[in-house]
Amino acid sequence: MYPDRDAMKREEILKKAESLINGPRAKQYGHAQENFERIMNGWNPIVASAIKLHGRLTPKHIALMMDWLKTSRLLEDIEHEDSWVDKIGYTALGAELDK
Repeated sequence: MYPDRDAMKREEILKKAESLINGPRAKQYGHAQENFERIMNGWNPIVASAIKLHGRLTPKHIALMMDWLKTSRLLEDIEHEDSWVDKIGYTALGAELDK
């Protein structure tokens, strides 16, 4: 309907993402390959346990996975306060979720 407007928004989003992944995020979380491998190494046992014990992922498992995401980021920069706050939040939310 508005191709020029949509393209402009897309370009802005792409530029912002590029500046983040090549700037602050790369510095905070380290090389993407290493960061994603740390996350994978934590998520694999969570997923395996969920499938074995529940036959599926549950919201509580997702809370564990998000907590691990923040943990894996903290392994790169242990002083990143925002990740500590997020970990606490995911843990509190996970504790109150139904299975």
